[in-house]
Amino acid sequence: MNRDWVGLVDFSAPSGQPRFQIVDINNGRVLTNLLVAHGRGSDPGNTGVLQRFSNRAGSNASSGGAFLIGDTYFGKYGRSRRVHGLEPQNDQAFARAIVIHSADYVSDNMARASGRVGRSLGCFTVSHGDISEVLALLGQGRLLLADR
Repeated sequence: MNRDWVGLVDFSAPSGQPRFQIVDINNGRVLTNLLVAHGRGSDPGNTGVLQRFSNRAGSNASSGGAFLIGDTYFGKYGRSRRVHGLEPQNDQAFARAIVIHSADYVSDNMARASGRVGRSLGCFTVSHGDISEVLALLGQGRLLLADR
């Protein structure tokens, strides 16, 4: 496991605000702070505020807790990275295909215009402009922590 950088997602903030930080633990500094979507099932009213977590298949909700970053693959949304839940509250993440990917529904323009970004099916979704940086900094074996 790599312990130099960690991803932190603060789901207590609304989706229209940057809430996905990548932190250099050795130097105690934030490398980047980005927009990230939460799952539709976590925000049924599409308010931009996460209401609940779920680990259940088909919930389309985000899960909280600690995740181990897995391998990179090319899928529906292009270059993406798998995550593995490390706790009972997120241990179905891999089976649910919860991943880090980019999509059109996450952008600075959308956040400015509506105060929120779109919702994922539970994935950690960032903008197309941010995905390369996220995948470069959060390589395989690093940790991602998500909570509110």
